[in-house]
Amino acid sequence: MKIAVTAQDKNLDSEFDSRFGRCKYFAIVDLDTEECSFTQNEATIALGGAGVKSAQFLAGCGVSAVITGHVGPNASRALEAAGIKVFIMESGTVRDAIAAYKEGALTQVSGATTDSHTGLNT
Repeated sequence: MKIAVTAQDKNLDSEFDSRFGRCKYFAIVDLDTEECSFTQNEATIALGGAGVKSAQFLAGCGVSAVITGHVGPNASRALEAAGIKVFIMESGTVRDAIAAYKEGALTQVSGATTDSHTGLNT
């Protein structure tokens, strides 16, 4: 099973990024092999639809769940359509997010956690 964590840099000890669609990087973690790779989020520079583009990218990677801070309405619908579960975290590192997921300590949400017009760039 693969999960994704929104990240501000390309290492396990970087702070996780609370933005979904415009996060700097995605950490893609294969929980079966413990392998982790980091990919720059191409949607960061999108003029619009960053959340949907990010969701489509993760679906193409075979991700089953994403850990982030905020998800806008369009991104939420795209993630749901792709069968990707959304888990929310307040702060910490990518490593913290992975550990919290494995421990079952994160809250799963359905639907948007923020209005897409709040300036959070979800």
